[in-house]
Amino acid sequence: MSSSTSNSDWRRFFRLAAGTAVLAVAVIYAFVVLVDPFDTLPLSPPADRVPQASNARFAFPSLARSDKFDSAIFGTSSSRLLRPAALNREFGARFVNLAMNAATAYEQSRLMAVFRKAHPAARLVLVGIDISQCGPGVTEEKFTPRPFPAWMYDGSLWRGYREMFNLYAVQEAGKMFGLLFDIKRQVYGSDGYTSFVPPDSEYDPARVAMHLRNDPPIVPTAERGRYPAVWKYPAIDRLYTDLSAFAADTRKILFFVPYNQKVMPPSDAPGAAAWRECKQRVAALAARVPNAIAVDFMRQSPITSVDDNYWDGMHYRIAIADRIARDLGAANRGEASPDYVLLANDGLASALR
Repeated sequence: MSSSTSNSDWRRFFRLAAGTAVLAVAVIYAFVVLVDPFDTLPLSPPADRVPQASNARFAFPSLARSDKFDSAIFGTSSSRLLRPAALNREFGARFVNLAMNAATAYEQSRLMAVFRKAHPAARLVLVGIDISQCGPGVTEEKFTPRPFPAWMYDGSLWRGYREMFNLYAVQEAGKMFGLLFDIKRQVYGSDGYTSFVPPDSEYDPARVAMHLRNDPPIVPTAERGRYPAVWKYPAIDRLYTDLSAFAADTRKILFFVPYNQKVMPPSDAPGAAAWRECKQRVAALAARVPNAIAVDFMRQSPITSVDDNYWDGMHYRIAIADRIARDLGAANRGEASPDYVLLANDGLASALR
């Protein structure tokens, strides 16, 4: 009798424990999908969600689909400090900054496709050109060590209900819940812009000088053939396909970002030849794509030759970012400036077609 009772008690305990566990999982899952931490699920309740994932690869697909914007910036951290508010003033547009830290050219392409599908009549597309497009020659890395949620970029977003069943989604749902109910302070901008550099009050010229003195040149290092004509730039080829898919009325502005001159290879070094060829490929791309221009800030200029304009060789200060925004507006109007050179403009494009 006692053994039978004991077994019965254990069965009841097991059923209670299992039921409690299942209920807890169901409640947590329901919490996650209702909060919708990445703002991607088809049936999530309406709410003023904002970016909160530190990995922009999770945060930006929803921004790329948002009808709050009609224009976008793509690139890596070298374009991330461009403020949409400054660009809006220059172009009379509604920009979102979709540049991601350390983004590969492939990741940029995937995000651009999301924006293009959601904005078939996009007004402007700005693309910051740097080592991510000009680096790899024969092969290229598609992803970084950072997770890339491919399901957010293609296919059905209904798949997201399956992808919410993990601890990362639970963690991010908790953050989003805190933002929605004003428990947590917003860190990342609603237009994609977030400053990732220290405030100017902490600027240390000596530390910057040390960085610039010790950092190696930024050189495209992939194996290349003997003649530039046979060199491979798969990212540039993909960018041509991506930009050609936009409407002809969409303005496309490609700009080589202003790396500090101290991290650029000497003009007679093999790396400099690779940069020159990349610029020629981008100029040819802009000449072939409707309504496109190419602008070169990656040259000796009042921006790139002044060390105090930079935090390190690749990242300029906020005031310089706003200056670049104004320069891009001027370049779009066909104006000259000591800050940049037009590699291709509408007149050149017409002549080369």
